[in-house]
Amino acid sequence: MSVSAQIFAIVGSILVLLGIIEMLRRRQLSEKYAVLWLVVGVLILVLTIFPDLLTMFSNLIGIRVPTNLMFFVAIVFLVGVSIHQSWEVSRLEDETRRLAEDVAILRLEIEEKLDKKADI
Repeated sequence: MSVSAQIFAIVGSILVLLGIIEMLRRRQLSEKYAVLWLVVGVLILVLTIFPDLLTMFSNLIGIRVPTNLMFFVAIVFLVGVSIHQSWEVSRLEDETRRLAEDVAILRLEIEEKLDKKADI
């Protein structure tokens, strides 16, 4: 990797980290997800500062092209994030349905009490 490409990658990694920190500061990203993305951002920064680490890991595993290792890890990571997000959405849908049912029951009880008062 040329020096200018490495500097560009380092600046990009730092900008990603600063973006994550800013989203966390503005409360646009919850803490449990921010930690995950901060770890990813730091790992990317480390790999851009020390690109030989990726080569070393790929040689250790037996992968000839280091970028193939990076893409494989990224794909596995993103599939994991997608599965987790799907689980979160399913859980929130169930919770929303239960809350809507509870609100409907409370409205019915209030209407019944108001009807009893109107009859008196």
